[in-house]
Amino acid sequence: MSSPRDVVVIGGGLAGAKTVEALREQGFGGTVTLIAAEQNLPYERPPLSKGFLAGSDSFEDAVTHTRDWYDENQIDLRLSTRATAIDTARHTVTLDEGSPLHYDKLVLATGSSPRTLTVPGAGAERVHMLRTRQDAESLRAEFGQDRRLVVIGAGWIGLEAAAVARAKGGVVTVVAPSTIPLAAALGDRMGTVYAKLHREHGVAFRLRTSVAEITATAGRATGVKLTSGETIGADAVLVGIGAVPNAELAEAAGLAVDNGVLVDAGLATSDPDIYAVGDIANVDHPVLGTRIRVEHWATALNQPAVAVTNLLGANATWDELPYFFSDQYDVGMEYYGSPGEEDSLVIRGSLDKREFVAFWTDANRITAVMNVNVWDVIDAVKPIIAARRSVDPARLADPEIPFAEL
Repeated sequence: MSSPRDVVVIGGGLAGAKTVEALREQGFGGTVTLIAAEQNLPYERPPLSKGFLAGSDSFEDAVTHTRDWYDENQIDLRLSTRATAIDTARHTVTLDEGSPLHYDKLVLATGSSPRTLTVPGAGAERVHMLRTRQDAESLRAEFGQDRRLVVIGAGWIGLEAAAVARAKGGVVTVVAPSTIPLAAALGDRMGTVYAKLHREHGVAFRLRTSVAEITATAGRATGVKLTSGETIGADAVLVGIGAVPNAELAEAAGLAVDNGVLVDAGLATSDPDIYAVGDIANVDHPVLGTRIRVEHWATALNQPAVAVTNLLGANATWDELPYFFSDQYDVGMEYYGSPGEEDSLVIRGSLDKREFVAFWTDANRITAVMNVNVWDVIDAVKPIIAARRSVDPARLADPEIPFAEL
């Protein structure tokens, strides 16, 4: 296989920035073009619902590389530019402005978009989503003492934003059809830990109900009417009901698409000259034996190096398990792994003090781990998960037994 001369990367988030970084780090000397729809330099998104939303961290802290870095590494960075079509036969990318770009290899890092709410009033002023820098700045401007925020959705984004709003003195209500927050991600028992945390900090929940309408006066949101008939007054509304992969460009180009862009373990799409990384990559995972698409920071951070290794002609496999983290109030957590539906939980530490490690186990083999206000856990447990060996649940729950001795 001949070495590529021109590589185009579509997507101006963390995955796109790490892809062009990996190209130069792995010695690629050809032309590299990065197409970024946003006007901002590529940046990491987790701070948008954490430090940047709270105003404690600057936007520059989230930026992956400075403008000088792109210039020094001869990256043709095109901000405020959208790719509108891919011609796989001609190996070209059509842009919303300028001439078509030729590529020998193409990397898709188009990310995901917030799922939209389809009820009357959803388009009113002061109804927010949280995906971009501008979204975070607009939402942050709504916070303040006694300001009423209704959060629609009890996932990570909604709960992290709720924690920030409460810290600013806001009155926060979370609405969701589920019975327990975060149950889809963590299960009922761990979700209950977070429900209790938020209630202790004054967040009200309206669960097992849905939104019928966002009420508005003169085009501005004034409240959220529930299917239960209750209306909750609001100065602002945040919609956090999940995300959908931005796979339209790939689908229109004829690539295999199903809940994201289908890729093999080396992150190649159905077209051998096109790779996909980050939120959109639905990977045929070699360890899990199934397809998995992960919308988390670690995926965008680490997948690009694997894709670049392969597009340059070597061989690498994406075999990492999902990793994510969250900060809410004084509770920090990390999670690593992929449990099954029937896995059982083993707890090491105190749920009441919110200082514990939770292990998901299948036939006494650890499939996932979550550490809450306890640190230096993930790296110690990773080898145990990888080995797939049975462990004694009693020893696993005993904080006096080092992980290395399990």
